[in-house]
Amino acid sequence: MLEKQHTIASSITLKGIGLHTGTSCKMTFKPAPENYGIKFVRVDLNGKPEIPANTDYVIDVSRGTTLGLGEAKVHTVEHVLAAIVGLQIDNLIIELDGIEPPVEDGSAMPYVKALQKAGFQKQDAPKDYLIIDQTVMYHDENNQIDIVALPLDDYRLTVMVDYQNPALGSQHTGLFDLEKEFVSEFASARTFCFLSEVEELTDTGLIKGGNVDNAIVIVDKDYNEDELKELRKKIGIKEKVTIGNNGILNDKKLRFKNEPVRHKLLDLIGDLALIGAPIKTQILAARPGHKANVEFAKKIRKLYQQKKLEKKYQLVKKEGVIFDTEAIQKILPHRYPFLLVDRIVELELDKKVVGIKMVTINEPFFQGHFPGKPIMPGVLIIEAMAQTGGVLLLNTFENPDDKLVYFMQINNAKFRKPVVPGDQLYLEVKLKNKKSKIVMMSGRAFVGDDLVAEADFMAAIVDRENKK
Repeated sequence: MLEKQHTIASSITLKGIGLHTGTSCKMTFKPAPENYGIKFVRVDLNGKPEIPANTDYVIDVSRGTTLGLGEAKVHTVEHVLAAIVGLQIDNLIIELDGIEPPVEDGSAMPYVKALQKAGFQKQDAPKDYLIIDQTVMYHDENNQIDIVALPLDDYRLTVMVDYQNPALGSQHTGLFDLEKEFVSEFASARTFCFLSEVEELTDTGLIKGGNVDNAIVIVDKDYNEDELKELRKKIGIKEKVTIGNNGILNDKKLRFKNEPVRHKLLDLIGDLALIGAPIKTQILAARPGHKANVEFAKKIRKLYQQKKLEKKYQLVKKEGVIFDTEAIQKILPHRYPFLLVDRIVELELDKKVVGIKMVTINEPFFQGHFPGKPIMPGVLIIEAMAQTGGVLLLNTFENPDDKLVYFMQINNAKFRKPVVPGDQLYLEVKLKNKKSKIVMMSGRAFVGDDLVAEADFMAAIVDRENKK
């Protein structure tokens, strides 16, 4: 595997129509600087909006993966992204003057050939690998979909499909060496659908750019000549359509005996590109599809973001500690005597954070609360929970160093037991809802197994530079 980041050496352009929208588009691959990542740029729109290729910008997964930012959208990005990952390109600008990349032949090979022609440029920065060190699972009971990531110091994928349909049957495939196998064994695998789906896809406004040359159509239903003529007219293709004898419309020859499942693996590679970093892991996938792929990628991306935060703020890794006091002071603006969380021991991005506050007799508030009977003020327990929640919130937004958390409401506050010197406060805060820059959280404080306080919070995320 390559260890340095790569971009392309020169720009290159492709033109054509999109698979689902049927609209024409010129797509240009351009070199990008180190740590830029992969971004789609809609050059035909005002301001030329850039859409980063990560799960935060996925807006639709019906028969393809669509990215969007405001009014800007890019449909069916998975084949382009698969080519980029397969060639181990880290930084790339993808300019489009339309809403969907050219479908070409329905595989990733045309993009691979274009990028190879552009050439590759090695960069100085190291690759930002996400090394999976724990099992990550996705399960969809209704659709019998399972995707699992296992620890491995490499990148391997195994895919199985079983549509319980005799026209396709069960198929499986595996990629074990990205550099040696992707181009020759997977890049040319074309998209496919069942003949019974074609009319439905047309009725929902999809496959407007589809034809018998850019997709494999698997015959799973008998049609007479009149029905075929009507179908041809409805989907707007001029080519003659025949049922054929090999189970594929028009007797199209497969490039591989198991081409459909190879294309499923190709789609999976493209969708997992939305993690936003190259990964080292073994992926096992049963019956994957775009929706499941993206949901799984979201799980992995959260793990990636969390590891980046830990790397950024943790000065010296300590067993059982995510952030120590030094790291917390890099995240929060609070300082003595008002920093009321000593370490973070658990962090699930967008979900939950757990902090620890060691309560000692040296706390300045014990001098007056109360002389001879020291008790930690309930309002400061609430503040400790709020600061712990602040660690979670500041890292659910981009550029957390430029943000502050302002609490707007505290509701349902209850104080169950007094907290005294020598106690260790265990502060658990969960994110309940996030809308734009307003968030809702709930917090609980424990001493041992005893619940000592709880409250719900509403907070706003504001720019630090605007609030001195």
